[in-house]
Amino acid sequence: MTDTTFSLAQILPAMPEIYLTAAVCVLLVFDVFFGMKKPSRTASFTLVLLLGGALVTLLTADFGHARMLFDGMYVADNLATLLKLAAFLFVAVALYYSSDYLVRRHIQKGEYYVLALTALLGILVLTSAGNLITIYVGIELLALSLYALVAFDRENGLAAEAAMKYFVLGAIASGTLLYGMSIVYGLTGSLSLATLSTALAGEPSLGLILGLTFIVVAVAFKFGAVPFHMWVPDVYEGAPTSVTMLVATAPKLASFALAFRLLAEGLGQSVATWSQMLAIIAVVSIVLGNVVAIAQTNLRRMLAYSAISNVGFILLGFVSGNADGYQAALYFTLVYVLVVLGAFGVILLGSRDGYEADQLDQYKGLAVRDPSLALIMAVLMFSTAGVPPFVGFWAKLRIIQALLGTNHVYLAGIAVLMSVIGAFYYLRVVWLMYFEAPGKLPLGQKRLSLRFIVGVNALAALALGLLPDALLDLCRSVMPLG
Repeated sequence: MTDTTFSLAQILPAMPEIYLTAAVCVLLVFDVFFGMKKPSRTASFTLVLLLGGALVTLLTADFGHARMLFDGMYVADNLATLLKLAAFLFVAVALYYSSDYLVRRHIQKGEYYVLALTALLGILVLTSAGNLITIYVGIELLALSLYALVAFDRENGLAAEAAMKYFVLGAIASGTLLYGMSIVYGLTGSLSLATLSTALAGEPSLGLILGLTFIVVAVAFKFGAVPFHMWVPDVYEGAPTSVTMLVATAPKLASFALAFRLLAEGLGQSVATWSQMLAIIAVVSIVLGNVVAIAQTNLRRMLAYSAISNVGFILLGFVSGNADGYQAALYFTLVYVLVVLGAFGVILLGSRDGYEADQLDQYKGLAVRDPSLALIMAVLMFSTAGVPPFVGFWAKLRIIQALLGTNHVYLAGIAVLMSVIGAFYYLRVVWLMYFEAPGKLPLGQKRLSLRFIVGVNALAALALGLLPDALLDLCRSVMPLG
């Protein structure tokens, strides 16, 4: 008979997930008794729970040691700790940015915060996944929560349409991933990523190539890469802005964790095969994302195609197939989420009742009407464009260096060329704000606390650019593959 008991030492590293699961249950009860008449209480309590989750993650982390728990289904290492802390922070900031917007749209309800926490739970599960089953559970927890959030505003027909497209395509991607996993399991007889990494050594068989193809397709969908990007522009434009911000930020951490755990760790012996597939997807994503973004007049839709381009850069880090490339991909992911979070914060600051502040023309002359908001947006756009000394420059440079280090010169050349082209539509926003006659966007909200946090968000993009080694060294220190 198998002993299924676990000691405290085995359970302690999984406390962030255990805590968050309990927090979701507590939040449901809290909302029933205290939040039904005053939803702002639920919003504040959610932020407290997220702060508690970050503290639990720090206190239970075993820095410097990687451990496999629960029969290899759970990985506790420095990378998982960093991604969990980042996820708690980014979700908390996103929910704080969203509070006034949700009130104006009459969708500040307890269910919104519950779904946000269950999505976060899916992210946490993915970051510590050591088994194919754990990976799938994390993906579905995250995906199902996001489907519901996209359709949360029942009065918005665009949101319902976007959610339906997202759900249908997501279901196809989940089936694709399961099929690929089943092929890999059939070839190896194991669900453990640690076992897969050794069982698949040698020349890849036709069956393995087929399985890898399905897995890479699913990974590309979760990133929103071409040609599996069809849901991205519709979700970014159709969903409430607060939901778009959630979809655009923290889940990127989960996508990175999925690619790293499944491809780099579990299927690392087959890197020569899957890296070629990712190279094609990455290049097409960068090219199409940048070119189509130029033609957009809606800021959220522009950021959607920008996201497609930027995930291409993240995937290029994986194409390198070594520790430097994975570190560069992690660095780029963290930087991208930080900057995009601030950009959506600016959109939320400028929005009003029935007014989304997402048309580029509305930002004309913003520097005259609201200088502080224009300055914040300019810093974020410069960073996303990769203009030195902002942190976005170092993120792109690190990817290019990783490619050159593995003799992917042509990929590095494409990345540089498309970065120059992509800079056009980011700098166009700055041009509109500072060199065009004032448009129709009213003055931003005067809530000083919200402006302060968005300002800190932009300041972080500058500070990390002036001191790039701090975050670079952190990413290098937590990467398991060295």
